[in-house]
Amino acid sequence: MSETMTRPQGRTLLLNAEDNIGVALANLEIGTETPQGVTIVRRVPRGHKFAVRGIRAGEAVIKFGQIIGFAKDAIPPGDWVHEHNCGMGGADGSLTHDYAFAEGAIAPDMVPVAQRATFEGYRRANGKVGTRNYIGILTSVNCSATVAKFMAEEINRSGILADYPDIDGVIPFVHGTGCAMDLSGEGYQIFRRTQWGYTANPNLGAALLVGLGCEAFQIGKMKESYGLTETDTFQTMTIQEIGGTRKMIDWGVERIKEMLPVAARARRETVDASELTLALQCGGSDGYSGITANPALGVAADILVRQGGTAILSETPEIYGAEHLLTRRAVSREVGEKLISRIKWWEDYTARNHGEMNNNPSPGNKLGGLTTILEKSLGAAAKGGTTPLTAVYEYAEPVTEKGFVFMDTPGFDPVSATGQVAGGANILAFTTGRGSAYGCKPVPSIKLATNSDMYARMTEDMDINCGDIVEGVSIEAKGQEIFDLLLRVASGERTKSENLGYGDNEFVPWQVGAVM
Repeated sequence: MSETMTRPQGRTLLLNAEDNIGVALANLEIGTETPQGVTIVRRVPRGHKFAVRGIRAGEAVIKFGQIIGFAKDAIPPGDWVHEHNCGMGGADGSLTHDYAFAEGAIAPDMVPVAQRATFEGYRRANGKVGTRNYIGILTSVNCSATVAKFMAEEINRSGILADYPDIDGVIPFVHGTGCAMDLSGEGYQIFRRTQWGYTANPNLGAALLVGLGCEAFQIGKMKESYGLTETDTFQTMTIQEIGGTRKMIDWGVERIKEMLPVAARARRETVDASELTLALQCGGSDGYSGITANPALGVAADILVRQGGTAILSETPEIYGAEHLLTRRAVSREVGEKLISRIKWWEDYTARNHGEMNNNPSPGNKLGGLTTILEKSLGAAAKGGTTPLTAVYEYAEPVTEKGFVFMDTPGFDPVSATGQVAGGANILAFTTGRGSAYGCKPVPSIKLATNSDMYARMTEDMDINCGDIVEGVSIEAKGQEIFDLLLRVASGERTKSENLGYGDNEFVPWQVGAVM
């Protein structure tokens, strides 16, 4: 995107010479003369679009050099372009893409090992590297959520954590499922992967897994499936087995007290950037997201990939309409076709639930200037940078390939990020234009503001302002700034969301199956 982006011209911006719409960088009142040679005929809010030439009814509306929708009616030059006159359907109500599988995959120039950037991380016994050192309390079922919360609360009230400054905290990962599910179904498999993924995430120095006892998701079967044995950093128990709630809480508190000195032995050591697995997220998007923060994060992702690291793009409904840009970058036809198979799964999934893929953008997205899912997706896909797509994973599958990868997840941020963390992400970057409030324990979340106005209002929540890109800062420079912050945060610098205490309620496994 940075190759085609035109520098701002006063209060407007043209992103690509092929575009038939421009972007308003400030409210444009009727009668405003624009550098594109048109006069505004209807008020255009900041972040929204206006026609830079006449657009015929049924004609494609072009932004980023890509189709974002079709004119519902004829749109005169200078008119506001939004959902009232721009929709998804063309003349035949359809939109097709040339997937061009693997045709655009160009191997990146990798940084030699000796020249790679470094950070200070926790090397775990299995070789993985963590950026934080938490103790987690996972629950096999909603019925054990209360005891998990009480265990954490009792530890926090006791003041014992003050004796362990190298422990970032004790987190209860509670949820609303674990029972009343088909044991052979997709929902069960997703949940099992999620539970094991969090247990194995390198940002946990130790973990408890607590259950009720009679639930569908049996702890014993999970341990058998993954070949798990109990150790001084991994213990399990159920309420029914131990003899009730009070005994369960007491057991958990004592186990955590035993785990604290063990987990506290971990020390940060210098490791290279290839040990970072970056989760890419965006939420509360606006008309600036695809112009500023998302492409800048894409630059940071490219830098990380060239350093030997991993970047995970997700939110399948929010790359819908831009999937052809990713299939071109696939390292093989098989990888590209796996992505398309997930797109088709979503089309069927939404149809079965009497929905449609254009149920996004949300009302907040639309208020910020986004009109169709195609527009949102083109901007969202920019987070993934330009390097080859090396693998496609289903929700919460372990991410084993290096480079730029895709994980199939919903667009709802807590659910999406939960899948990425379960897959092994140890750091997260989150772009937002509306000001999403979000954290992601045990993974630090870096918040990137898409526009300067929101950044000024919500400075305490935002780590970096990307709005200055439309004021002249290069996307490349901003991407380097993001990457440098990733290294500092991975080394222990706290993010704004961490300082505010976010992250205790954002463990949300995807409940895709039937509740029985």
